Amino acid sequence: MKNAEVAWSAFDSIAYVDHNYRDLQAEDAEILPILRDHFAGHFRNQGVGPVYGIDVGAGANLYPALSMLPWCDEITLYERSPSNVAYLRSQVDSYAENWDQFWDALCGNKAYDTFDADPRERFRKVVKVQQGNIFDLERSVGQWSVGTMFFVAESMTSSYQEFTLGVERFMRALAPGAPFAAAFMEHSTGYHTGEQFFPACDVGENEVRESLEPFADELKVQRLKTEPAVRDGYSGMILAYGWRGNSDPQIPVC
Repeated sequence: MKNAEVAWSAFDSIAYVDHNYRDLQAEDAEILPILRDHFAGHFRNQGVGPVYGIDVGAGANLYPALSMLPWCDEITLYERSPSNVAYLRSQVDSYAENWDQFWDALCGNKAYDTFDADPRERFRKVVKVQQGNIFDLERSVGQWSVGTMFFVAESMTSSYQEFTLGVERFMRALAPGAPFAAAFMEHSTGYHTGEQFFPACDVGENEVRESLEPFADELKVQRLKTEPAVRDGYSGMILAYGWRGNSDPQIPVC
């Protein structure tokens, strides 16, 4: 099933958050220290200037945006599903208490722990929600200076061509030198939110690496040590991170 054939308006955001993010699950607890240290290490040595962040396919997950919060003058939560857009907008003014445990995990790095602003107040000031299709990011090349994409490219289609195109659109939206992080469900067979089934593309470490390498510098791809426990139908999680490279390879469009 291709992305355009999926009933994204039927995505049950509340059920998704309740299942995945009501509590801090072990896999996310493994991801968060890597994510925070990658971004903190990058921005520790950066000069003064506006920083624009994007979370592509934000869904109903706020922790990628929270990971960028101390560094960004503006963060765009870019999401297609109308129900997810509504959820994200409901969180901007004052996000729900369940997200505090994710911020607390980020505060294991002193750059977050000593952040001199209330995270909810900062979130309200810098976050904006934009409804959009990942494939339309071709019109926004080099626009953002830090980016995340969590469980998106492989979880929006069963087409490998669309998976690689989604990764390409994300990476091309970042400016050269921008730090990024992307997470993937390994060998996913699809998933439910509420009663609705959504397709997935079967990818592993090799496919993730091959999709990102043309666009990335110092790319790291690692399979989480934590055993899969979020749901049935996948074999693990993969986290990839690095920096947007200066190369601009020409990738065939599907």
